[in-house]
Amino acid sequence: MGKYFGTDGFRGEANKDLTFDHAIKIGRFLGWYYGANQGKKAKVLIGKDTRRSSYMFEYALCTGLMASGADAYIMHVTTTPSVAYITRIDDFDCGIMISASHNPFYDNGIKVLNGNGEKMEEETLLKVEEYIDGKIEIPVAEREDIGRTVDYVEGRNRYIGYLISMSKYSFKGVKVGLDCANGASWNIAKGVFNALGAKTYVINDSPDGYNINTDCGSTHIEHLQKFVVEKGLDIGFAYDGDADRCLCVDEKGNVVTGDHILYVYGLYMKERGKLLNNKVVTTIMSNFGLYKALDKVGIEYEKTAVGDKYVYENMVQTGNRIGGEQSGHIIFSKYATTGDGILTSLKMMEVMLAKQKPMSELAAPCKFYPQVLKNVRVKSKPDAQNDPDVQAAVKKVADELGEDGRILVRESGTEPVIRVMVEAGSDEVCEKYVDQVIEVITAKGHLA
Repeated sequence: MGKYFGTDGFRGEANKDLTFDHAIKIGRFLGWYYGANQGKKAKVLIGKDTRRSSYMFEYALCTGLMASGADAYIMHVTTTPSVAYITRIDDFDCGIMISASHNPFYDNGIKVLNGNGEKMEEETLLKVEEYIDGKIEIPVAEREDIGRTVDYVEGRNRYIGYLISMSKYSFKGVKVGLDCANGASWNIAKGVFNALGAKTYVINDSPDGYNINTDCGSTHIEHLQKFVVEKGLDIGFAYDGDADRCLCVDEKGNVVTGDHILYVYGLYMKERGKLLNNKVVTTIMSNFGLYKALDKVGIEYEKTAVGDKYVYENMVQTGNRIGGEQSGHIIFSKYATTGDGILTSLKMMEVMLAKQKPMSELAAPCKFYPQVLKNVRVKSKPDAQNDPDVQAAVKKVADELGEDGRILVRESGTEPVIRVMVEAGSDEVCEKYVDQVIEVITAKGHLA
């Protein structure tokens, strides 16, 4: 990771950590890098979520792009996966999504995608950072070379058509609940489900610039749980602010996490001979229960570092076709280059309709193990993590758990914290083993 761009773009509080000046410079560099630097006029696609500051960043990016001679095509309020899709199929040089995903409204972010709709290569992002820090100088465009903006709402409409075409079944007679998180899916998701014949019930689809992710969406799934039960719905889907993730609620009001989704759709693919390599890609934070369920049906799995970026990299390298995170970032590599919440919900509908079974039955074999996670603030993450006595304590727990659980000790990517997590048959067992390791970390003087 660089100075500004992390695994999910340049993110921070608007005009505090991420400023309009940053946005102008990002636009300036990308417009030049993909345009004048290569002897042509660059075409760059821009989308945004519903945060109040997204408008400011949209105009700032456009200003920078045009000043460097690029044409900026504006999709307006739309989802991250729609920007990835349209960037790829309409041959844009790159795409930019303005969003801080599931963060509160006062945060924002700038995600940059390459011409294939994938997260931008680290090498290019490091060059952007050098320009932001004044280490590179680039010329401005003049006269007929100055760029322009183009209203490109047609791109969003084409993406909607693509989603509708993904369904093999009519949804007629199915009662579906959607929680749009007052975010980017508010003007897309309902139309897709309606077009496919569902009886669609929607909550949190009235964005005002401040209420994105506020007590709603996939980070507050409890409201959709209640809504599904009260309305007697067959299924519910909750998205986050930029709709690149999806969690489900079954007809009984139970949460169906990203791990459940990987199990349900992975098994569906295996049964149809579509699960290439017979593998599902997970992250190290997937629940132990997912692995036990996959073992029972003979499906193998990969484990990557936390982050959908790493999941996708693994899928590209290995040819695996489905992967994701417990949080609901699910990637179907045949259809998308990024997590797509609405596509994920359509795929879950497909399994329900193909098998003629309710979601509660489909997800039941993937039983979550109790989990206890504690953060330990330390002086030095590497010192604490690599301490021989700490490692011995971790190994002792792993040996005692055997095949009935697991322990995971890892460094936080953003804080001076070591995370100690245990999954086992009961909360009491988890708590005991987590505390056992923390006692050693404390005794060795690693606490900050």
